[in-house]
Amino acid sequence: MPFTRGFTRRFPPLRVLSDEQVEDIHRGTLRILWSTGVRIEHERALKLFEQNGCKVDYDHMRVRMPPALVEQCLRKAPSSFPAPARDPNKTLMIGGNNLCLAVAPGHKTVDPQTWEPREATRKENYDAVRVLDALPTVHFFSPYTPYFGFRGVPSCMAMPESLAARIRCSSKFQCVGFSNESEKFAIEMAKAVGIEILGTCAWAPPLALFRDAVESTFNIVEAGFCLRVVTGQVMGGTAPASIAGAIVTNNAEVIAGLVLAQLIRPGTRVLVKDFTAPMNMNSGAPGFGGIEIAIHNAATNQIFQKYGVPLDNTTAYPNAKVPDYQSACEKAFRIMTAGISGGNTLLFHGSVHGELTHHPIQAVLDDDMAGMVGRYMEGVTVSTESLALDLIEQVGPVPGHFMSAAHTRKWWKQEQFLPQAADRLTYPEWQASGKRTCLDYARQRVEQILATHKPLPLTPSQEDAVERVLEEARAYYLKRGLITADEMREYRESMKSPNYPFE
Repeated sequence: MPFTRGFTRRFPPLRVLSDEQVEDIHRGTLRILWSTGVRIEHERALKLFEQNGCKVDYDHMRVRMPPALVEQCLRKAPSSFPAPARDPNKTLMIGGNNLCLAVAPGHKTVDPQTWEPREATRKENYDAVRVLDALPTVHFFSPYTPYFGFRGVPSCMAMPESLAARIRCSSKFQCVGFSNESEKFAIEMAKAVGIEILGTCAWAPPLALFRDAVESTFNIVEAGFCLRVVTGQVMGGTAPASIAGAIVTNNAEVIAGLVLAQLIRPGTRVLVKDFTAPMNMNSGAPGFGGIEIAIHNAATNQIFQKYGVPLDNTTAYPNAKVPDYQSACEKAFRIMTAGISGGNTLLFHGSVHGELTHHPIQAVLDDDMAGMVGRYMEGVTVSTESLALDLIEQVGPVPGHFMSAAHTRKWWKQEQFLPQAADRLTYPEWQASGKRTCLDYARQRVEQILATHKPLPLTPSQEDAVERVLEEARAYYLKRGLITADEMREYRESMKSPNYPFE
């Protein structure tokens, strides 16, 4: 089977911790899991832990895990695993020296002139997925992408509709979340279309796992799919303010989720996530652009390389409100750190501000940045041909030059990354061409993609299967009272918006 490996790091990873510090954090994590324990609000899970040697306090739903069990389960989790896409040529290998990039979602879209947020239409949602499908550095899709639903869609249908849009408009690997049992419809949709998905187990820091997250874990693992375990802690709020302390709590949470997955089904493919941000102590909001996140990620990457478990780094949300210098700076540190310190996945493309906004123009700009980091990760090729000793001797000193050499014609294309939205004109050329900025080039590229890119279509039977599952979900939530009759009428009307197929 062919694999798209994302970007492969071809040099040793950055180390920010000594071996002794790694061991201190490891022992601290084991101590928290055994002494403090975690709260798991699910009776079936509590019994499963008890059957495997854990101390379980049913009254307080507290689970304390013996170190031997934790280390045994870490060894059972694969160090890398395939993530099959609908298009086999886009199948990923997650783990090892590979960095695979995904979409960073936003609750709303923005006006590309004023950058004011507003709700996306169905067409804008589908168009955004098409743009992301066309970008070569988007390797897979995260849950709730690109938007948290769209106009007219009841909140309980946001996740099923999001997955349907992504399956219809992209042949890349898909990750799904959970809400109101939506993972059941995601599993059914994936099986109906013949694809695999990456499910989610999301913790509620500090150290708590609610019932719906545990149900999602059981459903995903028992279906035979891979699982992403994520926390979402804020340093100084739901985690210690110290980076080392926040590493311990994050690790305790995601490792406890990994243990649960291995107890349900040994050998389950697990991707754990370091989703940590510092608290802005002036406002109480997460400081998504903080450099502390990059430090936390680099240290956690080093620890999980020792464990041999793939790690997803903190989503690259900026605090910036528009695609500007601040946005590029905040995003660049994050993706570069992930690339050189051994992160395996990162949600990166398209976020304009925090989790609040996403736009295809930003995704196109991010595609350039991702490509540059990918080129950096390739490192330096040292060979007889690349050293070019014979050529250097042949050309000699001035007035010799290398411009006409066959070696130059070959190697510049291999060594140089060429961005598609950056301005690299000379100043006179830039003036003569209308003084266009990277935003102008990005807008132009989005328009070109929407005019020309046609994703791999579903077969008629696959399309019928997707719509059948959506109808089952609509009926289920209508019966449960999560959709009113008025909302359903508005919902049906919104589905008349142009979106798919692409004429």
